[in-house]
Order: sequence, then structure tokens, then C-alpha cells
Amino acid sequence: MSEPAADAARAGGDAADPFASGESGIVAGVRANVRTRLQDAALDALRVARLEPWRLHRAAAAAPPRRRVLVLGIERTDRANLMAAARAELRRSRHDVEIATTDVGGRGKWENLNALLAGHPADGHDWLMVIDDDVALPHGFLDDFLFLAERFDLRLAQPAHRRRSHAAWRVTRRRPRSVVRETGFVEIGPISAFHSSTFSTLLPFPDLVAGWGLDAHWAALAHARGWRTGVVDATPIRHVVRPIADSYRRDDALAEARAFLAERPHVTAAEAQRTTATHRGWA
Repeated sequence: MSEPAADAARAGGDAADPFASGESGIVAGVRANVRTRLQDAALDALRVARLEPWRLHRAAAAAPPRRRVLVLGIERTDRANLMAAARAELRRSRHDVEIATTDVGGRGKWENLNALLAGHPADGHDWLMVIDDDVALPHGFLDDFLFLAERFDLRLAQPAHRRRSHAAWRVTRRRPRSVVRETGFVEIGPISAFHSSTFSTLLPFPDLVAGWGLDAHWAALAHARGWRTGVVDATPIRHVVRPIADSYRRDDALAEARAFLAERPHVTAAEAQRTTATHRGWA
């Protein structure tokens, strides 16, 4: 798939910002929407031909043991969003799921997440999941996702994007004949999942507004600690993007990222885009 040219990209910067993808990833226009719909239909059909959805649901019904999952989200209550549908889907899980959301309230995403963590501590949970309010989840999402994340010992994980989804990083788009890929990093959104073994290192989050570049720092920490990070292709989501940076200025977000990463280890975009292993099944 040919990605749109870089413009006001969520993870975009310039040549002086090696942490940025430099791509927009926005699927816009009639031709792009038709093309990506056809691509998703073909990939969905391939999964069905392999009986993958049914086999995965059956496997996820038995493993892992029931987990405690904390889900935190920031909700734009002044605009239409998909958080209610996401809550309903997450609550269908057989796992013990606690969901806490808050309105933006004039604060940055990561400031809001830390406020949520203060009232809903991650300690005692097996997983923490951070979710945006403009993401469409597939049926059976959480059970299937956790099964595969634990099957391949991922400590930082995210679902793949469908082809018709906003995704600033090519490595996060779903791939054919893959259920999980071990990758160079996991992005800051729209869904990021953290295993409990990462809590003492990554929580609380830095008090950032936009948080651009934070995922590049996470990736460096993961590499140093030997954590596996990856993208779950078998549970693809659709990110229904709003206008980019509509709640903050892009230049401010880039300046924040440059200052944050100036004295912190981080991977480059080239390192982040790597797929180091592809798993085509889970048996």
C-alpha cells in the first residue's frame, strides 16, 4: 500500500527528527478508500479461508488464565466518538476488566492518564491498556489480543491497523499470513498495552501533552531490558482519525518531543520500522 505523503503527520517531523515516521498515514480520497477497502476485504477473506477467527476465539477461551486488565482512555465528550462501543466490546471479555475514562478537560493526554492512574492504580493488574476514543475494535478483541500477546511473551503490544485506518507507522499495518510480529517498537496510540512487568519502569507516564517521541523512548528501554514488543496482526483495528493535532499545535508537539528525547535513550524511525520475527500461527 502506498502511504500518503507526509504533511501534518501525527508522528511527523523533518530530517532533524530521527524519532519521527515522516509519514501521514491518513487514508483520504475516494481512490484510497476504495483501494484499502478491497485490501481489507482480501485480508479478511484470507483469514476466513484459514478458519483463523474461529480457531483463535476457541484458543483464547481457554488461555491465558483469567487476567485483571485496567483500561484507561481519554474521551472528547464535545465530539462524537467511539468510546461507548469500545467499552461494550471490552466488557464482553472473559477477563476481569476495569475501564476508566476522563474528558480532556484542557489537559494533555499523558497528564490525564496519570490523573486516571492516581485514582485507578495499575498495581494488582496483569495488563494496562491505553485506548483512544476514535478506534473501532473487532469482535472478541480483548480475549484474542491477550491470548496472542502472552503466547509470544510480548511486554509492550498493540493491535495492527487495518489498511483502511489512520496509521503513521507502516510497521503497524496488518500483514497477510501473520498473527503476531515482533517489531522495533509499539506506538503511543491509538491502543497501547503494557504487561505488569513494565509498570515499575514505565509508570507513571511522563507529564507530556502530546507525547510524540515517547514510544521511541519506550522502545529503547524495552531493548535494554530484553522485553519483546510487537504488533498483533490477528486483531486488526480501524483508527477513525480526527483532524491531526486538533487539540494542540503541531509545532508545540514537536518541540515537546525534542526536549523530552534530548537526554533520553530512544530508537530512530528506521529502527522502529523493523519487523524482527513473524509468527504465522500459535500452535
